[in-house]
Amino acid sequence: MCGIAGIYNFSGTPRDELADLCRVRDVMVHRGPDSAGCYQSPDHRVVLVHRRLSIVDLSEAGHQPMANEDGTIWISFNGEIYNHQCLQERLLVHGHRYRSHTDTESIIHLYEDLGPDCVPQLDGMFTFGLWDETRSRLLLARDHMGKKPLYYCVTGGKLLFASEIKALLQYPDIKRELNLEALSHYLTFSNVPAPLTLFAGIHKLPPAHLLTCDSRGEIRIECYWSPLDGAEWPTDVDETESAERVLELVRRAVAKRLMSDVPIGAFLSGGIDSSTNVALMSQLSGEPLRTFSLGFEGFGEAENFHDLPYARQVAKQFGCDHHEVTVTAAECRDYVPQLAWQQDEPIGDPACLPMYFVGRAARQDGVIVVLVGEGSDEVFGGYEDFAHEIHVYNGRWRQLNRLPRPARQLLHQASRWSGAPDGRVDVLRRAACDEPLYWGLDVAFWDTEKKRLLRPQARSQMGPGAASVVQSYYREILRRRPKCDFMQQISYVELCNRLPELLLMRVDKFSMAHSLEARAPFLDHELVSYVLSLPQHLKVNGTGTKLILKKAVAGILPPEVINRRKQGFRVPLPAWLRGELSSWAEHQLFSSPLRKLDLFNFDYIDEMWQRHRSGIQDHSFDLWCLINLSSWYEGWFA
Repeated sequence: MCGIAGIYNFSGTPRDELADLCRVRDVMVHRGPDSAGCYQSPDHRVVLVHRRLSIVDLSEAGHQPMANEDGTIWISFNGEIYNHQCLQERLLVHGHRYRSHTDTESIIHLYEDLGPDCVPQLDGMFTFGLWDETRSRLLLARDHMGKKPLYYCVTGGKLLFASEIKALLQYPDIKRELNLEALSHYLTFSNVPAPLTLFAGIHKLPPAHLLTCDSRGEIRIECYWSPLDGAEWPTDVDETESAERVLELVRRAVAKRLMSDVPIGAFLSGGIDSSTNVALMSQLSGEPLRTFSLGFEGFGEAENFHDLPYARQVAKQFGCDHHEVTVTAAECRDYVPQLAWQQDEPIGDPACLPMYFVGRAARQDGVIVVLVGEGSDEVFGGYEDFAHEIHVYNGRWRQLNRLPRPARQLLHQASRWSGAPDGRVDVLRRAACDEPLYWGLDVAFWDTEKKRLLRPQARSQMGPGAASVVQSYYREILRRRPKCDFMQQISYVELCNRLPELLLMRVDKFSMAHSLEARAPFLDHELVSYVLSLPQHLKVNGTGTKLILKKAVAGILPPEVINRRKQGFRVPLPAWLRGELSSWAEHQLFSSPLRKLDLFNFDYIDEMWQRHRSGIQDHSFDLWCLINLSSWYEGWFA
């Protein structure tokens, strides 16, 4: 895993950009502490730079940027290509010659044969920038599921790209300006959907997309893969056969991700996802697997915030070399300014905090690659909220939408004056406006709440509402899979936004902060496509979740792990904001430099704060999104 960056001066006056790009590169030293490299084209129009974290072929032969034999193709590559050996065998038959054992070289040779069409054949997690001298073309690519981020901007006849926003901001021509449309989306989704970022003019390349830029400055962005691709989805599915297929795909996904020339371990919560990783890794490894778990000081099993007893049990069963980390509220508080810098733009999930500390423990123990459980819940239907949303959709939501639109609008108007909770009012608002019921799992502020949170002039500057983002996802799946069930729709919405731009950003930013590579077997794109195609009753039934995965792993995990209630990567934030972190949080909220922007109604924020402090309502997630935003703005703008 590495840090990559580059510039293509397609129409500006050529100048020596090497020093500027080396500054861009070296702000990402945490992504690649092992070596640094650069390439500048003879005409000074192209610079590619690289920070290397050595994982496969640790020799100098893996140095990047890397070129083909005649120097007409150069690449700066971040990630792992799990099928690179199979590709190498095929490419050798076609006459290509290798100078290393790296996956990077296979991308170059595959591009020589296929051009941009090589990207769909890459199985792994990756981003790269590739310069084709012969065609005067720059190619950028992001992997199928969006496990690795890639940012770009266009300024003064130049296209710049990098693995992190903070790297781009080192370039002298890029100015820091707040993107108000992206801010509006962050307040809704607790993340910023691609292609936007909170920095005006800086964009994210969406998952499974390519960007090409030619000498005329013509930029073309296209999607090369979707989980909706493939044959018609089945409706009559044999449960036993499906469970066997799921286990086969999960086992294969784990085996692929053991490709490494450096020490490998796993994050272990004791839940079904991480425990499945550990069980399969242990079967494939000849020595005890190093596992890492995290707990919070002062919170035990009764508070439902402690993974340690469950993780301990799984680690003992599979003979792991197990490590535990306990963190305090004070440690998390003191880390927040650094968190704001490392995440580039705020990620509303407070689980960024434990991700940072457990990643630090793994790296300090000498582990450089870890397997994580992210993605399983989104594709297998692992959240209890999914079962609740399906219940509402099949009940009250359908009843509402049978009413004529004027009747729905009257119900919404009546609810606004009834004193009903904002969440209930917004359900009626969505029905009245013909908007989807489900927008994502971590919605912070619905439109009804944003109307109170934001000043009127702020809302008028923020562009299209968040509903337009979600509606585009539903249009796509209903166009391509008109018979899809509601669980498939929910999963697709998650795969389009929250998974790549919140969960996987969290994994990338807070593992790479410690020069640690994190791999997610449950997001193997072949596995995702298969599970998404399975009907709802194999995943969620009443209050039961992840049914097909539980059946698939019944032979390798004990029943108490399989049937354990899901906890997730939780943080005792509700208690902290009422207790140890109360004074700090109040200062962060009400002494925020965001006040100068005159965007927010701080009376409403105070109302939320008082309701939370008094225990009337848990607003910890909403408040954390605002605290995180405030810390980010203070760090980058104030």
